[in-house]
Amino acid sequence: MTAHQFSTATERDALCGFLDKQRADLLRKVEGVSDTDARRTPTVSSLSLLGLLKHSALWERRWFQVIVAGRTLPGEWPEPEIEDWREEDFRVGEQDTVKQWAAFFEEQAAISREIIAGLALEAPCGRPDLMDRNLRWVLLHMIEETARHAGHADIIRETLDGSTGMY
Repeated sequence: MTAHQFSTATERDALCGFLDKQRADLLRKVEGVSDTDARRTPTVSSLSLLGLLKHSALWERRWFQVIVAGRTLPGEWPEPEIEDWREEDFRVGEQDTVKQWAAFFEEQAAISREIIAGLALEAPCGRPDLMDRNLRWVLLHMIEETARHAGHADIIRETLDGSTGMY
């Protein structure tokens, strides 16, 4: 999907289209990669393709379900008292697979789309400490973050097997 393959007729269409494009770019970077290679950290960074996908899936859920919709998900952020939760989201082990995390990411994105469809862009976040932010802000933030991680994934994928490009 390129920027020209989705509607920009409205601000909502443009924001949702650009976010979906970044989601697709990230997923495309893990396509055809073995679980073993997806766990590798081939650059000086501690990032792996699978870690990026896991982190993105978890925060897709957190931003739209917990922060925007104000839902409480038992055992989910911000409940657990994990001191280094920022790093924990990127950690993967033998039990983590590309198939598992890609499916979870797509499932969370579908739920996010449902939440987005029912709210005005000006709707404040449902989480009390972030009510000064609205859906528009979250969409812009998620475009920024997902694009950043898709770029990280692009570099890691090129390092792993020479595959280049987002399209």
